[in-house]
Amino acid sequence: MNFDEFQQSLSKIKNIPLLGEISHFKMMPPFRQELLKKQAQAIKRAKHAGVLALFYPNEKEQTQLVFILRKTYKGVHSAQVAFPGGKLEPQDQSLEDAALRETEEEIGVPLDSIEVIKTLSRVYIPPSNFYVQPFMGVVKQKPQFIKQEDEVEAIIEVAIKHFLDDKSLITKKVKTSYSVEVEVPAFLLNDFVVWGATAMMLSEIKDILKQLS
Repeated sequence: MNFDEFQQSLSKIKNIPLLGEISHFKMMPPFRQELLKKQAQAIKRAKHAGVLALFYPNEKEQTQLVFILRKTYKGVHSAQVAFPGGKLEPQDQSLEDAALRETEEEIGVPLDSIEVIKTLSRVYIPPSNFYVQPFMGVVKQKPQFIKQEDEVEAIIEVAIKHFLDDKSLITKKVKTSYSVEVEVPAFLLNDFVVWGATAMMLSEIKDILKQLS
């Protein structure tokens, strides 16, 4: 998708209704479906975080979306592909502030250069007990990405055209935080497998962008 075309669609994107669980369910791992009934109580005790799906033009003025590959560490989200973002800190006035601050820290995009265009549906992540608020944002020029060395293994830039292609949808066996291998729905983007909460958020973004065509 040409970036000018994407920018011209922003007002429409802002007004497209969210599908929430309808979108999320398409990419929901099977074990998460079993937890849905218990989720309401768990959310009351959850920590809060904000993440950002950031759109921008590449050198050829085609629309891109950026992800991070997390470092390998002793934790439930080790070596996973995710949106930049993080937990709500005392200095943050809102979850949007947290998403923008963490985006600047993790990939070096100045927060004052980002326009937040839409608040998406929240996703609860049982293994880490986080209730995550995703946002869609845009910068008008290709950023000079700078990765946060202690937390980010790689910055992954994905063409929207590739992401929207149904051929990017796969099923993949993964080892969950419960140390069990299960087959999950996922996106294959630039040879990286994106599953779990990030895939669920992506599913809602995909359903929104598909309505532009």
